[in-house]
Amino acid sequence: ELDAAMSEATTLRLDEKAKNEQTIKDAGEAQTAVAQALTVLKEFYAKAGEAIAFMQQQHAAPEIFDAPYKGMQSENGGVIGMLEVIESDFARLEADTIAGEATAQKEYASFMTDSKVDKEAKSKDIEHKTAKKQDEEQALTVKGNDLEGTQKELDAALAYFDKLKPSCVDAGVSFDDRVARRKEEVESLQEALRILNGEDLA
Repeated sequence: ELDAAMSEATTLRLDEKAKNEQTIKDAGEAQTAVAQALTVLKEFYAKAGEAIAFMQQQHAAPEIFDAPYKGMQSENGGVIGMLEVIESDFARLEADTIAGEATAQKEYASFMTDSKVDKEAKSKDIEHKTAKKQDEEQALTVKGNDLEGTQKELDAALAYFDKLKPSCVDAGVSFDDRVARRKEEVESLQEALRILNGEDLA
């Protein structure tokens, strides 16, 4: 998901960068062309003004010509004024595009840095969780084996208990009978001990 977002951001950034570079190039070329046109027009109007002034000096100019004719430059800036506005528009477009490109590149770099940090953190988190899962699965397997071994021991002990139970618990003998049997057993053991020690049996 994060890789897809980073890939998409890179594609968009490259497209935007290509468009911005083309716009900057076009604006620069347009400024150059407008500057050349302005130079040509200014030279033309300067020569035209000199020619009209020269013609007015040779001939008696009518009184309505109180200054040499320089075209209609004073009317709202004329062609030169319009070209100067166009030139400044291209310069502004170029500056705005350069600033926009720098901002977009900075935002892209920030996004990519944040995404890489986030991706590394998530990768580390996955590694830790995977290792923890493996440890817990191994512990579960060991405890399962321990439980199985303990259950087998318990089953064997219960089987042995069931085997010994009838010989230890004689259901048909009362307490007094057991005491009497024990007394007889103790006496016979004492007699055996005397015989072994070589004492006289009297």
